[in-house]
Amino acid sequence: MKMKRIADCCIAALLLAIACPLLAAAAAAVWLTLGRPVFFRQTRPGYLEKPFAICKFRTMREVVDQRGEQLPDGQRLGALGRFLRRSSLDELPELWNVLRGEMSLVGPRPFLTRYLPYYTAEERLRFTVRPGITGWAQIHGRNEASWEERLRNDLWYVRHRSAALDCKILLLTVGKVLRGAQVAVDAHASMQNLDEERAHWGAA
Repeated sequence: MKMKRIADCCIAALLLAIACPLLAAAAAAVWLTLGRPVFFRQTRPGYLEKPFAICKFRTMREVVDQRGEQLPDGQRLGALGRFLRRSSLDELPELWNVLRGEMSLVGPRPFLTRYLPYYTAEERLRFTVRPGITGWAQIHGRNEASWEERLRNDLWYVRHRSAALDCKILLLTVGKVLRGAQVAVDAHASMQNLDEERAHWGAA
């Protein structure tokens, strides 16, 4: 665990240094196209369900209907937002979360806080490790996979995690990102949220 943390910090710091021009260009594009704020921050449950603020580049416009209510995500995503999501550039600021110790490079993705009551006791094992920027679930379907598949893959990772597995996941992630494979830009358009899907059986 300690060695993984050291590796996370070293790799995240190196990636941030290398990606500085890309981060600056993305930030400028968001600012000029979508305005402020440039970053999207949202509270998510992390290690042992401790809340933290995940940081991404903002991808959606602030657009409301005639009643003043926000339009669905798909209608708020412009060309820039779709590009940032498809290329995964919107997730680059999460490297800062890694340096802060809130995330790891590899681990279960941190989902919405409101999903907490809807995990089974077994699925809560995902909170015994730090959440990751990428993970076993992301190289097996990414956000095209069903909730059952995602959570099952998260549990497999927690039970089989190792330095060699993390390296494999990182290498496969790079390949998928470069190909833009299995990325649903507007995931909500193709599947329900976890709390909606499991609302019929209530809290675990």
